[in-house]
Amino acid sequence: MTATYTADLFSTVDGFGAPRPGTWGGYWDKQSAELLDHRLALYDEEQRMVFGANTYRLFLQLERMLGSSAEADKAGDPWLAQMRRLPATVVSASLEAPLDWSHATLAAGDAVDVVARLKEESDVPLRSHGSVSMNRSLLDAGLVDRLQLTVFPVITGQTGAHPLFRDAADFDLELIETHTFDGGIQELVYRPWLHP
Repeated sequence: MTATYTADLFSTVDGFGAPRPGTWGGYWDKQSAELLDHRLALYDEEQRMVFGANTYRLFLQLERMLGSSAEADKAGDPWLAQMRRLPATVVSASLEAPLDWSHATLAAGDAVDVVARLKEESDVPLRSHGSVSMNRSLLDAGLVDRLQLTVFPVITGQTGAHPLFRDAADFDLELIETHTFDGGIQELVYRPWLHP
């Protein structure tokens, strides 16, 4: 049985994965308790995380800034603390073992090859949060089973960073789940396939 792979991404309405530093607050100033509770429940399920090197470094930096998991919980993002406790595979040609997370393993090589192997070997679902360029490659290779977009009700035409789908292939999307959170935040879960 092949494990499902979910690419879990935050987005603005115009398709940016983050704001430029110093321009918006976290969650584009749209944080909602309902969203945070939902995120915590998502990461309470048994699964294996898959990160690219840049996203791993970003989460490691965040962990060092916030300190212990208890401090991260106080900061209002217990789902991030929960996510960092899950087993993880970090795909990188630039990092060296051992990684700073005891539950993370390093996988050298091309992300497409690594994730294809993980999908065949894993007994639990696979999920990635962030890792935009890695997930674009996996999407193009047909390895993403579920594309989960959490869309924040903002347009960041002047301040957007990390365009999610720039240079990606063309895809048809089947909407398989949707949820609206306080403040107009939308979670849209799609099944993608390459457009012929």
